Amino acid sequence: MSDSDDDVPTLSAHTLAALQEFYNETRTDADHSTTPSDQFTVGAVTEDWRMSQFWYSDETATRLAEEAIREAGEGGRIACVSAPSVYQKLKQGVVDGSDRVSAFVLEYDRRFASYGDDFIFYDYNEPLSLPASVAPQSFDIVLADPPYLSEECLSKVAKTIKYLSKGKVLLCTGAIMENHARDLLDVKMSSFLPKHNRQLSNEFRCFVNYPSRLSSC
Repeated sequence: MSDSDDDVPTLSAHTLAALQEFYNETRTDADHSTTPSDQFTVGAVTEDWRMSQFWYSDETATRLAEEAIREAGEGGRIACVSAPSVYQKLKQGVVDGSDRVSAFVLEYDRRFASYGDDFIFYDYNEPLSLPASVAPQSFDIVLADPPYLSEECLSKVAKTIKYLSKGKVLLCTGAIMENHARDLLDVKMSSFLPKHNRQLSNEFRCFVNYPSRLSSC
């Protein structure tokens, strides 16, 4: 092997500039994600399509946060199962009453572990594999958004919902899951139309098992 510098591969000026730009953007994103003032901004953690992540629009996250607060009541506990953008909206302090409830995010994506004790690792394939600190029927409302549009996924997430909830369920999933959701959780489709930051190919709806203002939209 030669020790000559002539054998060392070099990058073109254009390639180096592109790499530097990428590095700067990555560094900026990392800096922003650790800034206390905006760590709860919807989208502070970028979507990862490999985990079927699609964040709600700010308007939808706000509306669902308001609904969860109203239904949880004073001092209530809210579980956001695979719905981190609603959790983030609850923690921003911009929704009335958010300081009077406690919220937790159950997520497979360990990037959300940056939220400390509010983060509960969750794998829908093991729906009841939860920390001992998570007691059964310990949440006043469970807001869940199963990551995949399949009966298998919804069936497993439903087990988690039933374990966590004292009774109230707010399920967000594709309209095509309506019958299966009703059979599993006795929920009905509301008239509220949730929106995402990215356009989804499937019609998305909210389902509830209690009298809800979402049904009067």
